[in-house]
Amino acid sequence: MILLLALLASQNVLTPEDQPRKMLYKYLEGECAKKFDERRKAIAALKTPDDVRQRQEMLRAKFIDALGGFPEKTPLNAKVTGTLKAEGYRVEKVIYESRPDHHVTANLYLPDGAGPFPAVLFPSGHYDNAKAAAEYQRASILLAKNGLAVLAFDPISQGERVQLLTAEGKPLVGRGTFEHTMVSAGATLVGRCTASYEIWDGIRSLDYLCSRPEVDPKRLGCFGNSGGGTQTGYLMALDERIACAVPNCFITSLERLFATIGPQDGEQNIPGQVAFGMEHADFILLRAPRPTQISCTTRDFFDIQGAWTSFREAKQVYGLLGFGERMDLFEFNDPHAISRPMREAGLRWFRRWLVGIDDAPVETDFPVAKDAELQCTASGQVMIDLKGRTVFDFTADREKDLSAGRGKLGKDELLKEVRRLIGLPGSIPAAKAIGTTLYETEPGIKVPYLRVPGKEGVVLHVDGKGKAARTFVAGGRTVIAPDLRGMGETEADGKRVGWERSFGLNWREAFLGLHLSRPLLGQRVHDVLSIVGALDRANGLTAVGVGEAAPVMLHAAALDPRITELTLEGGVISWSAVARTPVSVNQLTNAVHGALRVYDLPELAAAMAPRPLMIRNAVDPSGKPVTQAELEEAYAVARAAYKAAGAEKNLVLRAKE
Repeated sequence: MILLLALLASQNVLTPEDQPRKMLYKYLEGECAKKFDERRKAIAALKTPDDVRQRQEMLRAKFIDALGGFPEKTPLNAKVTGTLKAEGYRVEKVIYESRPDHHVTANLYLPDGAGPFPAVLFPSGHYDNAKAAAEYQRASILLAKNGLAVLAFDPISQGERVQLLTAEGKPLVGRGTFEHTMVSAGATLVGRCTASYEIWDGIRSLDYLCSRPEVDPKRLGCFGNSGGGTQTGYLMALDERIACAVPNCFITSLERLFATIGPQDGEQNIPGQVAFGMEHADFILLRAPRPTQISCTTRDFFDIQGAWTSFREAKQVYGLLGFGERMDLFEFNDPHAISRPMREAGLRWFRRWLVGIDDAPVETDFPVAKDAELQCTASGQVMIDLKGRTVFDFTADREKDLSAGRGKLGKDELLKEVRRLIGLPGSIPAAKAIGTTLYETEPGIKVPYLRVPGKEGVVLHVDGKGKAARTFVAGGRTVIAPDLRGMGETEADGKRVGWERSFGLNWREAFLGLHLSRPLLGQRVHDVLSIVGALDRANGLTAVGVGEAAPVMLHAAALDPRITELTLEGGVISWSAVARTPVSVNQLTNAVHGALRVYDLPELAAAMAPRPLMIRNAVDPSGKPVTQAELEEAYAVARAAYKAAGAEKNLVLRAKE
């Protein structure tokens, strides 16, 4: 096998004028632009109400599939843990289970009187205190004082629903967007995403509203801000019970989002969304012609130009259906917020369509409760008081269910599915050599490399930290050490601290790849196979993958027999381990949506038999070394394949000593 030695040599190939740190994002933005153009043509082709209905059916099916489908509904086991009485309304503190033993905390605002009242679901945005945030209380109270019941609930990772806590009861990895994105790393692999869990919470919250005798289930609305606006967009598109909707400070367009602040946290990225043609406007079109008002602020970081583009498109479709008056936009010159004008505009929209009164009530001054007064649990956290199950548990459950079905495909069928899942085309042209230090693997992608000359043979050495990592192959052979897209010289700008330490510097690029159904791992495999083609080694070549590049090189070698020998150094032990591990480090950039439905990394290793394969110093999803026993257990399927091929000695598994 191959000896790894330190080589004190590195060099930059690209110049600052090349903007190498922006190359990958710019490329992906361009690929998204092609899909946006295709979608515009599809929208322009809508000429009849039947055209609209067909598009709705197609997108709804693709949306639900991207979410991994929905589970069966189970008992809510709802209970009221306390009540607050205020002028004109009361607040019930409620806990119910959206899934068995998975608890949702909510405040139900009920107007004085007998009802049944129209009701509004209020998913919270990314305030740490969620439903107790003053702005959200004011919105809920304003609606209740004007005759609408309101259910304001905590999303996962916020308020009383932080999923991962320390022994002292503090957030283990953070609240809100950080924990949402941590959910994505494992959920993506089992064919889900953060939104899969949030949307189901919202659907079950509507179930709870409908179960209350004080609520009229035929007059339901949804009103949320920021992250709550995101949830409103999803729910109003998928749940037909939402008769009227006001997403606040969310709707723009993906095209403008990607061109301005870029993809956001895990909850806002639906796998394949760009690929199958679902823009922000489609969250509205999916519910047409039910009344919908985009609520937006002029100075929001969600681009106002995108909001107006989505509005115009939706307005035209509503007009085509004969209900143009049911689509509106309210804009106010504020930063990102649900300020008083936004709250009043939302109230008036709900009064018009749910109450049947077209008036203009205003918000007066009234007190709001303290956070502790609205707590549904004694401690302020369901995982302390009720224990229960987290969304990380559900991802692990899904992995366990999927594991029983893996390993049943023949080699050819397996590799065909691998190509599909990682977004590889049927054939990959050889890379174009630019001088002696640069490859172009496809238009817009330049891969700098270091060449260390030797006498016999060629080793393709890829380190996740880039060619400057100084860990190259020696032994008399020529070394080609490329920086695959987003690695080394072309890695995105930033420092590996906080968010970037956990999700990698290329986390935005990773989300763009998932949007395109071209995961970043698959794009890097494309680079490798293109370079292999350019090297054109009749007798094959040896390859090495280190760290983040290890899964990439395993895919490349499994798919291309021209790689005749492979060593993996310091790679993650398996994707099933990622799905079972709540807190991982830098696993998002290698995530492939739904991969664990078909294969795991050990199945790829098995597909390499009988070619020589060494796996050394494998790590767990947090980056810690695994034991020999753990490595052997994970790769038992590969052991069996090599034994069946009569090549047992060609598979070497060696944990860190």
